Amino acid sequence: MKRINLLDCTLRDGGYVNNWLFGKDTISRYSRKIAETGIEMFEIGFIKGKTFDENKCLFPDIKSITPYIQPKNKKLCYVGMIDMGSPVDLENIPPYDGTSVDAIRIIFKKDKMKKAYEYAQEIIARGYKTFINFVSTDQYSDEEFIAGIKLFNTLSPYAMAIVDTFGLIKRKQFLRLVYLADNNMLPSIALCYHAHNNLQQAMGNAEALVELNLKRDICIDACIFGMGRGAGNLNLELFADYLNENYDTCYRIEPMLEIMDEHLNDIYRKKPWGYSLPLYLSACTGCHPNYALHLAEKDSLTVKSFNELLKGIPPQYKAVYDKEAAERLYSEFQDRYIDDSETLRTLAHELQGQKILLLAPGKSIIESRESIITEIKTNHRKVIALNFTGAGFPVDFIFSSNLKRYCKIEGTSRIPCIVTSNIPQEHQAAYRVNYSSYTSQHAEIIDNSGLMALRLLLALGVKEVAIAGMDGYSNAFTSDYLDNTLSHVFEQAAETRNNLISKDLADINKHLRTTFVTPTQYTIQT
Repeated sequence: MKRINLLDCTLRDGGYVNNWLFGKDTISRYSRKIAETGIEMFEIGFIKGKTFDENKCLFPDIKSITPYIQPKNKKLCYVGMIDMGSPVDLENIPPYDGTSVDAIRIIFKKDKMKKAYEYAQEIIARGYKTFINFVSTDQYSDEEFIAGIKLFNTLSPYAMAIVDTFGLIKRKQFLRLVYLADNNMLPSIALCYHAHNNLQQAMGNAEALVELNLKRDICIDACIFGMGRGAGNLNLELFADYLNENYDTCYRIEPMLEIMDEHLNDIYRKKPWGYSLPLYLSACTGCHPNYALHLAEKDSLTVKSFNELLKGIPPQYKAVYDKEAAERLYSEFQDRYIDDSETLRTLAHELQGQKILLLAPGKSIIESRESIITEIKTNHRKVIALNFTGAGFPVDFIFSSNLKRYCKIEGTSRIPCIVTSNIPQEHQAAYRVNYSSYTSQHAEIIDNSGLMALRLLLALGVKEVAIAGMDGYSNAFTSDYLDNTLSHVFEQAAETRNNLISKDLADINKHLRTTFVTPTQYTIQT
């Protein structure tokens, strides 16, 4: 093996976590600190878009990068990335003069190969080291991959890369791709590996590549702290330490740890990344990880149903995330239509003339316990608990539209349960009503249990409802619910959810008078 190169892509690939908003000072300090580690290559961000924000690692042209990397370290190769899904105009890439990035990585999906070839031809002519990154390399047949390699061989780029976009390439398949690449690339071209860690294969695959002792340069992508969307990427500090122990390299780990402490820990606390069950399932089913992240935010599916939904995503949608398709597929999966007219008549008879209190599992019911009990007793209210057994309050019914939470309730109480039809028939319940009859038109809150229960009560002819424990959402983990096992982080969507639920509550209130007996972030216009 001629040379092992480490390429840090924290600010670029890690930027998916925080929308590349690292801050101007952090970007500059990071650039100086990473040079102290002794790694060979540093990718500062994407070259994309038409506008410049000094606080983001997104640069519309080459010259906008220059201030962040001055003074340049002569031993470090500075890199930018261009995505052929939205490439910048070539006029924004002037001939190489050594003041800005030294290399440009071109990433492309299979259908953009010809466009990438023509673009790379121009970048090479301008004097930049050029990397050719085959996005989702595992999606290529052997013939397609070899044909792509031979096509780009004609340009003699600096490097070509195997890219595990969905983090699902295991060692046997990875080594097959490495052998295909090594036996078909020109000897002068470096072989690179870009990993994602959905199946925790990044470290093992990177070690396997190094241990092959190929007769060409290799380059391994990694991020400090493994920073990256979803399950993250190969940890730079861990792999550098592995090389120090086994290949007599002299990478300095301490500056990497300082970057982790000074710049990345705060981001991690707010928006953590790392191995997770949803991302494991997305990798196993060959789906874009954004489907897993989107569905995980619903917090309504069991592992079995989550896996079934992902498996059922049509092939044309799997590789490219489509939010509208994700919402449609989720809605179709949940919507198991039933005729609930007889159930409605039974429930309407049982609740006729009754005053109702809807009890949600928000933390406010702890502090307001006495006032809630007083409200129940004074007004002789029937209590319907949402997705929990009531935490010691006198409960007459349990309502659930959330399979994941109903699985925790089932069999733990004799309280009669009202469930929606998305909960499969094998799960027993006293009453089952049609799911789609009570959902919201807003995708973000389509099956919010509180709103669905209110719409059901409206359909049953109830005229007035008191509400306790519907506190609203916040961005902080475990802050919204009485039981921490019910908590879920909705990231930046909390305010949106609160506003949409408030809007739906206002519409419901026109026909069903609702009052809150505990503090809430929702507002109801009367």
